[in-house]
Amino acid sequence: MSRIYLIAGLGADTRVYNNINLNDEHEVTTIDWVEPDLNDTLVTYAQRLIYQYNIKPNSVLIGNSLGGVIAVEMAKFIPVEKVILISSIKTSDEAPRYFSLFRTLPVYKLIPGKIFNSMGGMAKPLFGNMSREDAWLFGDMLKKSSPVFMKWAMYAILHWKNDIIPPNLYHITGDKDLVFNYKRIKDATIVKGGTHIMIFDKAKEINKLLKGILKK
Repeated sequence: MSRIYLIAGLGADTRVYNNINLNDEHEVTTIDWVEPDLNDTLVTYAQRLIYQYNIKPNSVLIGNSLGGVIAVEMAKFIPVEKVILISSIKTSDEAPRYFSLFRTLPVYKLIPGKIFNSMGGMAKPLFGNMSREDAWLFGDMLKKSSPVFMKWAMYAILHWKNDIIPPNLYHITGDKDLVFNYKRIKDATIVKGGTHIMIFDKAKEINKLLKGILKK
């Protein structure tokens, strides 16, 4: 039995894993976002979550999108059995080119935090096609996200610097992901037709890949 921790993405909560089935043979803990200190970096925030959830060495970390970046930073702090990224990046070199644009022109700073919570309709085309049920869930997660966390996380991910890849890291990404371009990502398993929210609509394929990784 493995101890598995599930970490969601920006603007999401652990309901993003609703379609993921890891069987009852594993001890699974979902990690909810906690309010950051405004001076936190992704490094210090990852350490905060380790202490908050008492994450022990030799656990398995599974992170979706921003959660994958957090998982990488956790794995640099404690030895883990495996790190599994879904629709994420593992180094700052894999970040999209538009990150540099937003660092130069940080327009997101001018937007009140609460506005981010109602931007589900605008973000939906970027994330890919969703069923009506998944679209509602996505919008609800966004509405319930902390505006403070949202603005902090945007700054933190844009300024993230990392070139260390933890051992036993597995990366799953989609070839239709408009947030993180798979062509910039190295050594990943590519899901054909997978968008940034393939954890929803490609769950059957993701489950199969996860089960194979966990058996290794």
